[in-house]
Amino acid sequence: MSETFARAHGADPRKARLAGMLHDLARLYPAHRLLRECEERAIPIGEFERENPIVLHAPLSARLAEELFDVRDAAVLSAIRKHTLGDGDMSPLDCVVYLADALEPGRDYDGRAETAALAMRDLRAGMRATIGSSLRYLTQRHLPLAPQTAAAMNTFALRPVQDDNEFGY
Repeated sequence: MSETFARAHGADPRKARLAGMLHDLARLYPAHRLLRECEERAIPIGEFERENPIVLHAPLSARLAEELFDVRDAAVLSAIRKHTLGDGDMSPLDCVVYLADALEPGRDYDGRAETAALAMRDLRAGMRATIGSSLRYLTQRHLPLAPQTAAAMNTFALRPVQDDNEFGY
């Protein structure tokens, strides 16, 4: 799906495929291992990450892509690092990998297919819709918002709507 989005939006499809294949190298690691391996590699661990270690799989996966597969392309490594939480500064490649991860057909949630079709047509609109969906999910469950996702929210012009738990763009 990363490669498909890349072709639709002018990103390098080979880089997108590589990032897509390697983005979850550490996804199944338990929390204690994520924390330990990030500490061993001096990967920064903020307060949010310490409280939600699963998100560390993204930066750790980028490091493992370097160590295990000799990936040196900064754009590929950035896309792997940012695929879970997003960021305030995202390249088209970062966006296509983020979207592919959030919208892949194996995910089952209301609006997934429609958002994937939107993302195929319009990268920024797809990012707004996908981040908006994540924000609704977090808000409904009273879960914290990662600083990186808040930065992405600002970049893609999402704003909280005061009257309810929805987000506008």
